[in-house]
Amino acid sequence: MKKRFVVPIVILAGALALTATPATAQSVEAQVATAVVDRMPQGSAMSFPADVGELFVWSRVTDAGGTSIQHVWMHDGNEYPVTLAIGGSPWRTWSSKVIPPEWAGEWTVEIRAANGTVLETLTFTVG
Repeated sequence: MKKRFVVPIVILAGALALTATPATAQSVEAQVATAVVDRMPQGSAMSFPADVGELFVWSRVTDAGGTSIQHVWMHDGNEYPVTLAIGGSPWRTWSSKVIPPEWAGEWTVEIRAANGTVLETLTFTVG
């Protein structure tokens, strides 16, 4: 007598998926400004005089509570990263940079998620 072996096959939905679960989506609203008052940007623009003194990058971040973002200020081949903790959603935060007149020119600030993904890029001119 031949013995037959029955092997049950169970297929679970998604078991063969080759992609990882995506990280929490994050969205950012951002502005360059001359001040932040009551957690809101003031004097927003994309061009500033050479004697502006200090500029702020203000961000409103959603879906990122309990993580952090970075504002990476870039000018003339130099990078100035600032890490900002995100406490909830939505969350308003900002960083600032003193800009002497001799640092006039084009500036870029990348807003990056904790994993390094660029969420937003702002480009502005000083001088």
